[in-house]
Amino acid sequence: MGQLVQEFNDYREKMNEVILSKDNLVMKRLWNLDTNTYEEGALDKKTKELLGLVASMVLRCDDCIKYHLGKCHELGVNTKEMYELFAVANIVGGTIVIPHTRRAAEYWEELIAG
Repeated sequence: MGQLVQEFNDYREKMNEVILSKDNLVMKRLWNLDTNTYEEGALDKKTKELLGLVASMVLRCDDCIKYHLGKCHELGVNTKEMYELFAVANIVGGTIVIPHTRRAAEYWEELIAG
């Protein structure tokens, strides 16, 4: 696992534990809602993660982008599919998404390198 991926996963896990340890009902419900949204339904998990990734890129949330890239990788998205997704995100979001695409491409390269 590449350094970018490891650092992101470690930080995310650490801070999720801190936040959830405060036993805030609203935060726990939010986490649960997020988890359940991406479960299999009328749309499969892969499609939902791709949608989440496009939305994250358009909204320019690098943490969300990394999270969804990781999930897409786990679900078998290939590089050709990923770059088509990048194209959709850039068309929808405009050129302001280009810097996020660069970072997403860097992170994707680490994911596929193993």
